[in-house]
Amino acid sequence: MSRVSDLYRQRIAQGRITADPAQAAVLPQLDRVVDAASKAPPPPAAASGWRSWLGRAPAAAPTAAKGLYLWGGVGRGKSMLMDLIVDAADTVTKRRVHFHEFMQEIHTGLNEARKNGESDAVRPVATRVAAETRLLCFDEMQITDIADAMIVGRLFQILFEQGVTIVTTSNRVPEDLYKHGLNRQLFLPFITLIRDRMEVVELVSENDWRQGRVGGGQVWFAPVNAQATTEMDEIWNDLTGHAEGQPLILPVQGRQVELPAHADGVARAGFWDLCGKPLGPADYLAIAAALDVLMIDAIPRLGQSNYNEAKRFVTLIDTLYEARVRLIASAADEPERLYIEGEGSFEFERTASRLREMQDANWGKPA
Repeated sequence: MSRVSDLYRQRIAQGRITADPAQAAVLPQLDRVVDAASKAPPPPAAASGWRSWLGRAPAAAPTAAKGLYLWGGVGRGKSMLMDLIVDAADTVTKRRVHFHEFMQEIHTGLNEARKNGESDAVRPVATRVAAETRLLCFDEMQITDIADAMIVGRLFQILFEQGVTIVTTSNRVPEDLYKHGLNRQLFLPFITLIRDRMEVVELVSENDWRQGRVGGGQVWFAPVNAQATTEMDEIWNDLTGHAEGQPLILPVQGRQVELPAHADGVARAGFWDLCGKPLGPADYLAIAAALDVLMIDAIPRLGQSNYNEAKRFVTLIDTLYEARVRLIASAADEPERLYIEGEGSFEFERTASRLREMQDANWGKPA
């Protein structure tokens, strides 16, 4: 097992990250979490065999060590610090997952449990999660769905009871989760649970590292060639700290929308991943809500030959624009020359104007 603080210093020395006093100030909390998780006993075994025959319950798991709720503005390095926690906890059974993806899995499990006649569907699902991990790391907790809001408190309570240490990042202080949501009074005990069972730590940094990496720099690369791909790769590495990127699966009205690569609030996908599939406004809204930065590779020329894909691209850009998601792209040409003839070319002038505006150094979600 490594110490997070040691890994942090190593990566500064390697030039992979830049020292930040605010990040350094929270390192003791990160070290504490990893140390506690490394000492956690394995999950309790389910009752079986002679224990079941005698009617004895399995040994109860000790209560989990206090977790960590790390919150702050975008671009402050929260996800990078979580990467360090995961890397340092090399002897711990752990999992890192985007919060949206995790909740999609939970809802699938709940549906199966209900079909099996479980009166308390949350418990077997939570128990299965606890059997597979001792350290559960959520990136970018945000709760906007009432279905999530109504079960997350009980889910976390059972995970804590079964000895799971939870770490999460968020752009919001706990009291702002599910703000103005339907039946929010039923959600308030979950905020109390977070305060009781997790250390709530704000990452107060004056540095927006993400904005610094792309602010004022080129974010639209044309034409699509080897140089454009190299530039896109370099920006990805800068924004994510050379992360490999994992698929991000977002639940949307019973479907799943998948982005091929995601890390630290940044996703990267090809044009055809986003516009070559029958996606609509709800799908693009979910993407915009989950991301701070979207990188799109290889936007082609648009026209009659790919009219449906062009319409989806317009919808996608409108959604990203309204949500102020940072866009970085490689394309066949400059925005004004992407769609120059055929039905829809006149309407595309508005999209081209938005694409230009989104290249401004100050564009992006507010901290």
